[in-house]
Amino acid sequence: MGAVNYFCTTIPEEKGLFFLKMKNITTWKLIARSLEKKIPVMLLYVLESAGSSPGRQGFFMAVNEKEAMEGSIGEGIMEHKFVEMAKEQLRAMGSESGVANIKKQFHDKSAAKNQSGMICSGEQTILLYQVQKKDEAHIKNIIVSSEQYKNGTLILSPEGIQFTDSVPEKKFDFIFQSKQDWIYKEKTGYKNQLLIIGGGHCALAFSRLMRSMDFYIIVYDEREDLKTIIENDAAHEKHVVNNYKMLSKLISPGENNYVVIMTFGYRSDDIAVRSLLDKEFKYFGLLGSKYKIEKMFDGYRKEGIKEEWLQRIHMPIGLAIKSQTPEEIAVSIAAEIIQVKNKDL
Repeated sequence: MGAVNYFCTTIPEEKGLFFLKMKNITTWKLIARSLEKKIPVMLLYVLESAGSSPGRQGFFMAVNEKEAMEGSIGEGIMEHKFVEMAKEQLRAMGSESGVANIKKQFHDKSAAKNQSGMICSGEQTILLYQVQKKDEAHIKNIIVSSEQYKNGTLILSPEGIQFTDSVPEKKFDFIFQSKQDWIYKEKTGYKNQLLIIGGGHCALAFSRLMRSMDFYIIVYDEREDLKTIIENDAAHEKHVVNNYKMLSKLISPGENNYVVIMTFGYRSDDIAVRSLLDKEFKYFGLLGSKYKIEKMFDGYRKEGIKEEWLQRIHMPIGLAIKSQTPEEIAVSIAAEIIQVKNKDL
């Protein structure tokens, strides 16, 4: 990309689970190890969810015959019941069965059948599938793709597990005709990208918080030797640009892109905002005092910049919780992003 420099993009795994490339990899790795050691293993997958369900679509876990477990389908009594069900099926079937068993669960004690034992009023469709040797190559490809921060397509069906490196348009797609005729597709890898403009103390705290929420994080700054940029061990990529004007060419619009501007001053904020004003993102926020931002926007309006563009920007950024420290500011912004990301659930 010409004047963009790349540095410090490798994140040491020895720093612990918080810094693993993707949390879901541990579940796929348990399945892969179980297959290699010929230990029967069950995949539990939430194919669909609605209402106040504790486990959302795409949540999954694995349980093997030795009772090793990774992942979650929502915790609580419902998960406990399904884990015990999986263990019982593994004991009964050994390594013989590859049947995909779909179960509907209603989190309502007034439901006529398939009660989960919970009372939160939602519902889940959960797959129990004893993983087979024929699935092994696809599972290894999922792991490799995720470790390389790539996207692909996971396909679950009565035939088992498949993976392709093509990227689907939808994050999730579940079509159910019958228990013998259904298909589930999911975009693997990071589904959302967080682009942070400015690499200071707030960006460092914000990166570390958002890393735990499975966002692919890219930080941009103009200062290569900035201490907080060097210390940022949570960002997947850190780019030094000669000028924030370059952002117009480096950052693309998109429904899965979340942009936060938090540079070191009014002038650099202004350059960054102008570079991205004409692009549509899932979320676009600007950190700063209300007075500073109102002054900036008054200038934009006098210049004739479209009001529609200005209204897209969350400003001042974050929920109004009187944040003071970089960590508190990070929580405030993260909460607002989650609110936007999940508004249609």
